[in-house]
Parts: sequence; C-alpha cells; structure tokens
Amino acid sequence: MFDKRKLKRRHPIYYLKVYDHGTGEHIGHLVDITPEGLLLVSPNPRTIQEVIDMRVELPTVIGGKEELTLKGCCVWCRRDVNPDLYGAGYHFEEIQSDDARIIERLIARFGFND
Repeated sequence: MFDKRKLKRRHPIYYLKVYDHGTGEHIGHLVDITPEGLLLVSPNPRTIQEVIDMRVELPTVIGGKEELTLKGCCVWCRRDVNPDLYGAGYHFEEIQSDDARIIERLIARFGFND
C-alpha cells in the first residue's frame, strides 16, 4: 500500500485520551502523531470524511497548555490488530502554529526514539 505521508509517524510513550470537543465524549486514544495528523484507536468505527473538533489531553503542560484542540478529517478507518478496536487516520484541517510547535515538543519529549 502506497503511503502518502510526508512526515514519519511518531509514537508517544503514552496513549493520550482524545475527546470530541463539542460533546465531551471520549472517542479514543492517540496512538501516533505528526504535525499533519494523528492515528486514533477507538472502540467504535469512525466515518471517513468526518470532520471533528477533537481535544487531546497532554501528558504534562506543554507550551502553557494541558490539552490541544485540533480539527481533523478522517481519511481512513479499519479494524485494529485488536479486533475490538478500530484505527482511524485523521489529517488536521486547520492547525495553529503554536499547536504545531506543541506537537513537535510532545514528539521530542514523549516520543519513542526509533
């Protein structure tokens, strides 16, 4: 399968909780991230082309924030290795430069060295 990603995925050492910013519903965990998007693992399948405002809890305060609010569009969804879960790839629709820097700092501080 051809990978269209420009940046290498980075796996944080924590599974960060992700919430629907509008409803407050816990929708899954962040498994990997780049400044362009993230992989969400969820107990429920996500809808392709769904645009969602998501809130990601950070493991510690980074850049003065305890969480990030990001708008992402689901570009794919399929069953995870664990058949009880689904993996969904989200591309960020809009990202503030401060939030992109926080993602870079998150990766630097809490990403696996691979």
